[in-house]
Amino acid sequence: MRTALGAIEVQSIPKGIEAGDAMLKAAHVELISAGTVCAGKYVVVVAGEVDAVNASVQAGAAMAGGKLIDSLLIPRIHPQVPRAINACTDVGSVQAVGTMELFSVCAAIQAADAAVKAATVDLIEVRLGRGLGGKSFVVLTGDVASVRAAVESGRTAAREKGLVSDCTVVPSPHPDLVKALL
Repeated sequence: MRTALGAIEVQSIPKGIEAGDAMLKAAHVELISAGTVCAGKYVVVVAGEVDAVNASVQAGAAMAGGKLIDSLLIPRIHPQVPRAINACTDVGSVQAVGTMELFSVCAAIQAADAAVKAATVDLIEVRLGRGLGGKSFVVLTGDVASVRAAVESGRTAAREKGLVSDCTVVPSPHPDLVKALL
């Protein structure tokens, strides 16, 4: 049972791989994602029980040492977030699209979780910095009011670390845009 999600973002690929190994050996967690992202960073995302994820993130951060950019522990992760990280989201009709662009992977995960907990929306994707110059983004959908509330909540959560680049809400998006996003 996944109740928590943790992540580390490391500015060295070799050190990131080493830290990821330490995370997986430190506690019984499920690897959600691990790999390189733009600007030569390495990201590891794990899920599991809160204590295990906490121990895993601490072990990864310790191994990363001075190469650690950011880390994250969300004790009660919304179940949509891990699916959206892996782009495994099934979305019905699209009334509005919200997008949040962030400067770190951890900030994107935090913003996505805050957004989906704040309003009745569906996460389409949480893109973790691959091919984006190190940025990450979150795309979500729902009715216009819910999308506005979710984007504002995500923006507020990520603003604490100063890692928000830009956010937008598009009411009644063109069908071709919706196809491109899905």
